[in-house]
Amino acid sequence: MSAASFISMAGGLYIQGYGGLAFVLGWTGGYVLVAILLAPYLRKFGQFTVPDFLGVRYGGNFARGAGVLVLFCASFTYVVAQVFGVGIITSRFLGIPFEIAVFVGLVGILVCSMLGGMRAVTWTQVAQYIILIIAYLIPVVWLSTKKYGIPIPELTYGQALQQIVELESKLGVVKSHIAAFQDAKGQFSWTVFANFFALILCLMVGTASLPHILMRYFTTPNVRDARSSVGWSIFFIFLLYFTAPAYAAFAKLEVYSNVIGQPIASLPAWVNNWHAVGGLLTINDINKDGILQLNELTLNQDIIVLATPEIAGLPYVISGLVAAGGLAAALSTADGLLLAIANALSHDVYYKMINPKANATRRLVVARVLLVGVAIIAAATAGTKPSGIIQMVAWAFSLAAAGLFAPLVMGIWWKRTNSVGAVTGMLSGFGLCLFYLVMTRYFPETFEAWFGTKLWWGITNISAGIFGIPVAFVVTWVVSMMTAPPPKEMMDFVDSIRRPKGEIAWTAGAVHE
Repeated sequence: MSAASFISMAGGLYIQGYGGLAFVLGWTGGYVLVAILLAPYLRKFGQFTVPDFLGVRYGGNFARGAGVLVLFCASFTYVVAQVFGVGIITSRFLGIPFEIAVFVGLVGILVCSMLGGMRAVTWTQVAQYIILIIAYLIPVVWLSTKKYGIPIPELTYGQALQQIVELESKLGVVKSHIAAFQDAKGQFSWTVFANFFALILCLMVGTASLPHILMRYFTTPNVRDARSSVGWSIFFIFLLYFTAPAYAAFAKLEVYSNVIGQPIASLPAWVNNWHAVGGLLTINDINKDGILQLNELTLNQDIIVLATPEIAGLPYVISGLVAAGGLAAALSTADGLLLAIANALSHDVYYKMINPKANATRRLVVARVLLVGVAIIAAATAGTKPSGIIQMVAWAFSLAAAGLFAPLVMGIWWKRTNSVGAVTGMLSGFGLCLFYLVMTRYFPETFEAWFGTKLWWGITNISAGIFGIPVAFVVTWVVSMMTAPPPKEMMDFVDSIRRPKGEIAWTAGAVHE
């Protein structure tokens, strides 16, 4: 559960409506892919990081190095989003500029990351999850009970939506609440339709490819526990994801009821407080009548969840609890990401490729130095506000999906996959995804000049993985068929890890011998 899930997902539903459901469907569906295609087999394979798996399965440091490259880019993008979320909360509740708040919040991330390894972080995340789920549920349960007398918001937010429709008709908002895939003119749009399902696919495949998630299943006691742990993951995720639409509905109802139509001069203090947080809330009195109209208020999706207790007039302690939950979500994910990056650089690059004779103490020191260095760079990047939390997280999922999903899945399910094919496919898919993302985001004029269009088939860059995923699979298959197959021992080994029971054909460590 990251800052995107806690802080931004309900905000995405608040602003996008049906479109925001792509995040709920994609992230939840990804764990189904993990359970069916990857988790048990990766656990049986016997390695403990994604680059380790690639290095053993494809027999060499070239595959390992390519895996580290993809891991670093995807995980760094993801950790920037988490630091961004920590910066928002720190800025709001300490009253300091956002650019400074990201570094203040970074101290908490480093404390959690530096005091232990993956096992310690995993147990820390158990406590953080308990905090964040309680913090997420209490405000919306409170509002559901207050308004409708039922403490189950998932059962009552339909009534809230009905009231929103009535208020929107009074406010002159014209929109259809039946058709989901509409453009700005209210007409069905194939582009909107394609973007919705492209995003779902990228998020699903990205979930099944992110190294800091897969690392959890490498360290379960046995293969059976690896599969069952995915089921428990989905259950605990369900508690938050099933509540997010209700949170969005109650937040919008409170804004329409308590904020819109009020004199701007007498708006409550929370408006100015959130406006001070990097301009995430803006008010522009367009018609100069001193009354706040709907089109004069702009709320960033990253503050909807955090601001809702204040908007609804709940006790201030609830606002503090929600902030604590947001910090727990961001810190827990940032810890795992930083460890994944530091471990990949220290274990897979430094130890496996540069200095194989380094002892455990030296490797630990290298990992800690790298962890601090990456964290500082991430905070500096977050301070530039590259995008919203949920958009940055979607970029990370696309990068991981385009670069890692094909070599992971084909490495398990097609024993003919060889090193040349896997590395070529990995770099081709990842390279295309990265190219599309960077060019359409930062150099749109150049992209349009080269290709005569601003976007390929209208697909936005948060779904850039939709182009890289099929390329990775096709290139891997074609190159593998054109080159020599892997050793027979490796193919027998791959056969053995797909059997639900029984011993593996040979130990994975034998490849190093």
